[in-house]
Amino acid sequence: MSFASEPGRDDGNLPPVNIVVPDDARELDRDVLAYHRELRAKRRRQRLMRFFGPFRLSGFGAHAAIIPVIAACLAICLVGGALLSVVTMSPASAPTLNSPPLSTQPRVPAGDLTELPTGSVQLGARTVPVRSLVTSTIALVPANCGCGPELGRLAGQAVAAHVDLYFSGAGAVISQLPSLIALYGDGAAVAAADYDNVLTFTYHPAGLTVILVFKDDRAEVVRNLPVNFELAPTLRELKLAGASLGTD
Repeated sequence: MSFASEPGRDDGNLPPVNIVVPDDARELDRDVLAYHRELRAKRRRQRLMRFFGPFRLSGFGAHAAIIPVIAACLAICLVGGALLSVVTMSPASAPTLNSPPLSTQPRVPAGDLTELPTGSVQLGARTVPVRSLVTSTIALVPANCGCGPELGRLAGQAVAAHVDLYFSGAGAVISQLPSLIALYGDGAAVAAADYDNVLTFTYHPAGLTVILVFKDDRAEVVRNLPVNFELAPTLRELKLAGASLGTD
């Protein structure tokens, strides 16, 4: 009797196998995906074994394999520590370099101390002696001065120093003084009309000329002011006696 003729048997006398052939091949997609997942997992295990294989050795080989890892860790620690020290370094602890001092405002050339001339100027409806204008700043404005910005800078410094400020001129300039005061006087300048040319003949202004009058009616004449002049330190000293200061 031949077993091959029995159901589930073949001529090789192999055990019966239950094989189901699906009608649609797409039903095998899930099994194919599972097969590929198993292959990827197997490759990952193989890579890990190759990477950690040297560390599982015993003897000198294991120590030789771990040396590069230790060196890399030390390098990372050193770089991280250097970056951390730079970030956390305060300005006070930062290294300082020998650098030239910062540039300061240009010093205004100081003139000799002189006495104010005798004579009078017109302050509005009042005629006052020139020598009564103590502890003040007198800006002598010549014709066609074009020095409006300088007048505005002078006015701001005079107001900050709490000293009186006069815009003075002679001849045709007298009619221009009110508009100059309105534009550049900082609400503090007063027109001093020099009808008798007392200040003009004494100081001969060519360009803006500034007279700094101390409390003892001694005056310092400043000419050729730079664009960014700074008279504030001297203006604060006008309440002192000019004779006690001497010349620079």
